[in-house]
Amino acid sequence: MIPFISQLPEAEQTIWIAALNRALPDERVIHVSEVEQVEKKHCQLAIVANPKAELLAEFENLTWLHSIWAGVEKLMISLADSPIEVVRLIDPRLSSTMAEAALAWTLYLHRDMPRYAKQQQNKHWQQHPHILASERRIGILGLGELGQASAKQLRKNGFQVLGWSRTKKHIANVVTYSDNDGLAEMLSKSDILLCLLPLTPATQGLVDKAILANLPQGSAIINFARGGLIDNDALICALNSKHISHAVLDVFDHEPLAPDSVFWQHPDITVLPHISAPTNQASACDIVAKNIMQYRQTGIIPVCVDKTIGY
Repeated sequence: MIPFISQLPEAEQTIWIAALNRALPDERVIHVSEVEQVEKKHCQLAIVANPKAELLAEFENLTWLHSIWAGVEKLMISLADSPIEVVRLIDPRLSSTMAEAALAWTLYLHRDMPRYAKQQQNKHWQQHPHILASERRIGILGLGELGQASAKQLRKNGFQVLGWSRTKKHIANVVTYSDNDGLAEMLSKSDILLCLLPLTPATQGLVDKAILANLPQGSAIINFARGGLIDNDALICALNSKHISHAVLDVFDHEPLAPDSVFWQHPDITVLPHISAPTNQASACDIVAKNIMQYRQTGIIPVCVDKTIGY
């Protein structure tokens, strides 16, 4: 028996549990509320999606959790001092979906869509010079699975691509940087900054006033990582001063975005409802099932999140 522990709406949990049971015919995945008290002490594994810490605490012998999501920063906070290991979802389909979104919204900015949308609202007919993709520099913050897939997709479509990561990476036809000096250099050369870093104590508020000031005048920003990566006040100031021309934001500190948030009505912000790379249930269930079956056969837990760095 494997408990499914989540804060998803009950209807969504039912769908996930059914799909996981189809993928794991030799297991019994059940809603956490259906686990008898006597059974809880025997559970070593749980499948989770942003579970409440108090529910996890009821399972005193948990060894590891398998998340159905790629982002696990909240788990890293709640389990910082716990021996419980966390396996996050690593799905190639998620990477291709993110790469598609990176290309789509980079093109949105590259082809001046926000400017032309404003012109339509004002019934103003004016053409602006076209810049070739080969002349547009895209800087990517974070070169993990999602960042590398996005870099390759953007490069394939003719953009100049630069990337920064905590440790040095090597990607064909992409200029890569690491360390603080490398970050400053990449920022200074980025016409569009795409944020794909995981949220950790080291990256919380990383994109602050100084980082934004290091970007070229009139540059734009896309955040597909986590809301906490960006200092919101610093971003608003940079947009109001026109140092940053536009921001595409798909993630926020609190979701859904509050109705009174300044982001909704800001003329230079595009708000998206966390849709850049949704989890594909079918492929996610297959990956979770494969990892659990391998664990049952070998007793070896799949590659876990490093709690010291948060991913």
